[in-house]
Amino acid sequence: MALALGLAPLVTAAPALAAPDGSSVVINEAYLKGGSANAPFNRKFVELYNPTAASVSLAGWSLQYRSATGAGEFSAAEIAGTIAAGGYFLVAIPGNGTTGADLPAPDASASLNPSGTTGTVLLSNGAVPLTLAPGSIPAGTPGVVDLLGYGASNTFETTVAPVTGTNPTPNSLARTAGADTDVNAADFSTQTTVTPQNSGGTGTDPGPEPEPQPEPTPEADVTIAQVQGLTGTSPFVGRTVTTRGVVTATYPTGGLDGYVIQTPGSGGALDLATHLASDALFVYSASTASSVAVGDYVEVDGTVTEFFGLTQITVTGASSLRTLDASSVVAPRAATVGLPATDAQRETLESMLVLPQGEFTVADTYTTNQYGEVKLASGDRPLIQPTEVARPGSPGYAAVVADNAARAVTLDDGATTNFFTAANQSIPVPYLSNENPVTVGASVAFTKPVVFDFRNSAWKYQPTARLTGDTAYGDLPVTFEDIRTDAPREVGGDLKLASFNVLNYFTTTGDSIPGCTFYDDRAGNPLTVNSGCDARGAANAENLARQQVKIVTAINALGADVVSLEEIENSARFGEPRDSALATLVGALNAAAGAEVWDYARSPEALPANEDVIRLAFIYKKAVVEPVGGSTILTGSAAFSNARQPLAQAFRPVGGDAESTFVAIANHFKSKGSGSGADADQGDGQGGSNGSRVNQANALVAFAAEREAAAGTDKVFLLGDFNAYSQEDPIQVLRAAGYVDLGSTETDEYSYVFSGLSGSLDHVLASPAAAEAVTGVDIWNINSGEGIGLEYSRFNYNVRQLYQADQFRSSDHDPVVVGVSLLAAPVDPVPPVTDPGTTPGAGADPAGPGATVPGATAPGTTVPTAGGPLAYTGTESVAGWIALALVLMALGGAVLGGRHRASRRA
Repeated sequence: MALALGLAPLVTAAPALAAPDGSSVVINEAYLKGGSANAPFNRKFVELYNPTAASVSLAGWSLQYRSATGAGEFSAAEIAGTIAAGGYFLVAIPGNGTTGADLPAPDASASLNPSGTTGTVLLSNGAVPLTLAPGSIPAGTPGVVDLLGYGASNTFETTVAPVTGTNPTPNSLARTAGADTDVNAADFSTQTTVTPQNSGGTGTDPGPEPEPQPEPTPEADVTIAQVQGLTGTSPFVGRTVTTRGVVTATYPTGGLDGYVIQTPGSGGALDLATHLASDALFVYSASTASSVAVGDYVEVDGTVTEFFGLTQITVTGASSLRTLDASSVVAPRAATVGLPATDAQRETLESMLVLPQGEFTVADTYTTNQYGEVKLASGDRPLIQPTEVARPGSPGYAAVVADNAARAVTLDDGATTNFFTAANQSIPVPYLSNENPVTVGASVAFTKPVVFDFRNSAWKYQPTARLTGDTAYGDLPVTFEDIRTDAPREVGGDLKLASFNVLNYFTTTGDSIPGCTFYDDRAGNPLTVNSGCDARGAANAENLARQQVKIVTAINALGADVVSLEEIENSARFGEPRDSALATLVGALNAAAGAEVWDYARSPEALPANEDVIRLAFIYKKAVVEPVGGSTILTGSAAFSNARQPLAQAFRPVGGDAESTFVAIANHFKSKGSGSGADADQGDGQGGSNGSRVNQANALVAFAAEREAAAGTDKVFLLGDFNAYSQEDPIQVLRAAGYVDLGSTETDEYSYVFSGLSGSLDHVLASPAAAEAVTGVDIWNINSGEGIGLEYSRFNYNVRQLYQADQFRSSDHDPVVVGVSLLAAPVDPVPPVTDPGTTPGAGADPAGPGATVPGATAPGTTVPTAGGPLAYTGTESVAGWIALALVLMALGGAVLGGRHRASRRA
């Protein structure tokens, strides 16, 4: 692997395969962060590749771009020229700034302004700007040669390609393993080494086996360590050599198509300060991979290459592989080392057999059900969103970014399998199961040696043979701690509040609305709405039942008495009473509880002129708490023109008096995934639309003061999905107004995982008087850290059925629960009350077709000034974050480590 020690003017990139039939030009690499902080190049670019056997004229063609949320015409820039057969074509685009080196001489320039993190890039064989309906663009769409939807774009090929990091994170989107399956998420992956290539370079496809050629004549007999060399690039690249080693891992199936050899007697207890070169090498050879076994001592002839950063030797035929006497050498041992913190140290272990030492923690499971990989972090805590614990742009922020990079590693499955493709959905996905769950925050113990290599722009631990879901748990190279719990921690109080994002709970299913398109299971049955209509949830009643039983189980087990709900259907948008979906959910909760336990706060008469298709709501337990007056929605606020307007309701405990009254306000601020102009992503870690969220926070402060006065109380709780991490500007606005962020200051957990980083978008903030009444807080980690394959929306995606009618992965956000003591006599923490029927899965039987939705037939419904950005004025000074950063770097993050360590519960 090449170390990122400097910028090269031109780095050779491997080509793509183009359309599935290899008949057309494709987008091979998109680098859209050019000129930003840390950028390797000062301009953005889109690199094209021609996989065909003939040159292609681009006369009259154009490169086009549309924002992530756009639905109209693309912006288009004409390009011209010719791409040679097997050649590249570099289109330069203006950068965000001047940081970085110049690109290689571009073949064309395009005056476009693509976002670095989210949008749609389109290659067209015409010059006229196209207008495409959002959603998945089918193959053969007129004018579309190739299309890349990335980040949170609404337009893509099948599924959008994920983006890692903000603009200051130097990486690009490059085709994964040279394949084009018309699935952006599968075809493109993050590449940390940006590799622009112009028409001066040509390449050959790295995927298929080469045509039979005369066996090469070795020009050098060298050791494996000599092949690896002392830098990130082998000194023998392009040369044919002979070398020898003991086989430590074999991958004849699954796409790696090779095996690993290691110098006899190497490994063991290494000192990385003196161990300067790796003693192992990957042999790329589909033709001989099934001819060797672990423990064989072999001699190979082959050509040395750097395959996207991995040093390897290509062996093309049986005559280039010779089996030697294994009894004449000492077998290599697994290196007993922890995860090196730097690329330079990691290079010295590339492809070596290792038994990782020290503690590891699960950091992300989002891609596990698609690629069979689990992201890990060395140490006793996951990777942290920098703005969760440090102010944007501060030295503390930079320290967390560096700490994350030093601790990140991926546990892979010894294959390149994309389990979403039709050909692979019958292969059981590895690692994920309900019997042995893999959850963010859980500790990981390595029980068997693994191979340390570099693929898809990430350092990985590979098992020594391919894994699938058929591999017994005891045969995996690791074990995972089970940190699941059946209920939140006890938070005390005489009343409990909670916030729960219910992941687009829509009782109006997609099959009832013309124009809806769907995500399908492996049998072609629709699961959830993709696009084309206002519905956002389940495709039909059967899937709604699967979704609903998980939400019902989670809420009934939450033990809360008042729950704010986010992302529930606004039924008025579908011609129904506004509270219809809310009433259906309450009916299902009561059916599962076995009694009329729950009720909901009715919608007020005064409603905003324009509302989203999702809304906010309150539900409450009638025997514990009662509403005081009606609910109120913030109306007429320009700050919330692009978000859900806050909903306020006063409550008091049953039997309480005016002194026990409090106001709860549910919130769902503008998301981070889009924004232009002043709302564009500023590259400081806060994402898009931060200005809007700051304005919404200021408007919320004024609204809360108004509702506080109306209710005659000084106890106010702000709950919900604020789409802002704990040290970002919107939360600072609320802190500066006197509110205490309970989730940030009182818990050791986080409510959301994005791009492998944990943080809290969900908050409960209390006024000073309300904070004095708080007896405990917990973030119940049942959703964000669980594999997405467990969601109702992934039912029957894989032959290994992961869906269960329980609380786990009922949403993508974790609920936050707060205990409050409001009555005259103090109440100490006590075990949570368990409602009748809260056994996981109670309330519905979604197993078969035609399952009913509990409560669906009887809804029972009755029908200030936004401020500008605020300078940070909180108590956490920049000097304090510098101190945190120094401690974190010196002690391996011990200050932050306790947050998840303490949260591990049997």
